[in-house]
Amino acid sequence: MKIDIQKKLSELFEKTFDEAASLILPLAPSGSDRKYYRIKGKSKTVIGTHNPDRKENNAFIHFSQHFKAKSLPVPEVFAEDLDNDIYLQEDLGATTLYSYLLEKGDGFPDNLITIYKKVVEELAHLQITGGDGLNYDKCYPRKAFDTQSMLWDLNYFKYYFLKLANISYDEDLLEKDFHKFSNYLLRADCDYFLFRDFQSRNIMMKSGTPYFIDYQGGRKGALQYDLASLLWQSKANIPHPIRKELLNHYLDHAEKLTKIDRDKFIEYYYGYVLIRCIQVLGAYGFRGLHERKDYFLSSIPFAINNLRWLLENTELDVEIPELKRALVAITNSEKFKPFDKSIGEKSLLTVHINSFSYKEGIPQDTSGHGGGFVFDCRFIHNPGRYEPYKKLTGRDEPVINFLKLHSEMGDFLNQVYLIVDKAVENYLERSFTNLSINFGCTGGQHRSVFSADSVTKHLKEKYGVNVVLHHLVQERKNWVN
Repeated sequence: MKIDIQKKLSELFEKTFDEAASLILPLAPSGSDRKYYRIKGKSKTVIGTHNPDRKENNAFIHFSQHFKAKSLPVPEVFAEDLDNDIYLQEDLGATTLYSYLLEKGDGFPDNLITIYKKVVEELAHLQITGGDGLNYDKCYPRKAFDTQSMLWDLNYFKYYFLKLANISYDEDLLEKDFHKFSNYLLRADCDYFLFRDFQSRNIMMKSGTPYFIDYQGGRKGALQYDLASLLWQSKANIPHPIRKELLNHYLDHAEKLTKIDRDKFIEYYYGYVLIRCIQVLGAYGFRGLHERKDYFLSSIPFAINNLRWLLENTELDVEIPELKRALVAITNSEKFKPFDKSIGEKSLLTVHINSFSYKEGIPQDTSGHGGGFVFDCRFIHNPGRYEPYKKLTGRDEPVINFLKLHSEMGDFLNQVYLIVDKAVENYLERSFTNLSINFGCTGGQHRSVFSADSVTKHLKEKYGVNVVLHHLVQERKNWVN
């Protein structure tokens, strides 16, 4: 645990608010080197941020101060100590727009459409009102979403998705298409603030109002890009009629703030949707195909569905035949088709998953088959060593965030998934009926509980198999599983 960082944050908190920090808890990690902590004092709660990238910190703080002065929905920055790479910002709560998406089920309810309409209205204000008078020299790593920025994204896609997915292409022709595609996109009006990663995880919901975070990668660019990022987020899976409704609602609002040619806007909009889809596939390729992180691997089919719809339903006014050929090859590939969950749902296989304490010994397999997997979690950094977590379990949010931020748990589970998935697929193919998977730690309370829950969720979502889960130590304490 980075005690020195927490100490520095605590000192800055006390200096700023004249009260001691009574509790500092890590928040779930982002996809960057930034680390976030919720800091509580007697009367004040804030978010403490540590980021070793000084230029990125400068960009975020400048943007925040500029946007706040224009009454835009962003967090207030209370204090900074950039020599120690830390700053304190407003706590906007724990509810993101993404958390609403997780609860929506298979449909897209009216209340969620209403929320998205509020979000796109505020987006227009951020881009147009917020972009007015902004010092773009503060942007990092580029002051504009220009040709170089686009080529970085396109080549990232080439090396981390096309190559790793074994999609063939002519390198020279593809590079020429990249340049033609970039030049085409830059014909759009590119004189606004571009958030860069405008998606549901970066939108906080507080008292029904959306607030925006993590815009430190912002720069000057086209209005279309952020709208494309939001409406075409892969796992949001927004139905196409609703996307169109939200696009029109955005334009109705943006037209009140600046002059917009709707036909031209929509023409370039689908081009920006395409480059955003390509950028996302590049990121999924790196995190999923290269780093083998399960969340990103499972997201690839959703991104490909977006790509397939674009190729079948839109036509851009630019000739990019080699790029299109590669994109069509992706949509036709069998490699990324998700497992048919109906196979698992109809099978006789039951997976028995247990968390246990090594003090009490490894659980016995009562199925009559013997064997199964036993994973030792004791090498993973133990939150139970620290007072705030001693009475909590691996199901409590502070413990979950600790394990994600301050331990090797993510890498450990990725390796577990790779091993267990092969066994489950083999057992389904051979019509086996039982598989046991056990996770042990010192007390059977934190690491083993989180691991067992994570693998249970993974197997149900990916394979649809029947899973029987037991937390042996906790259930003996009358813990309701």
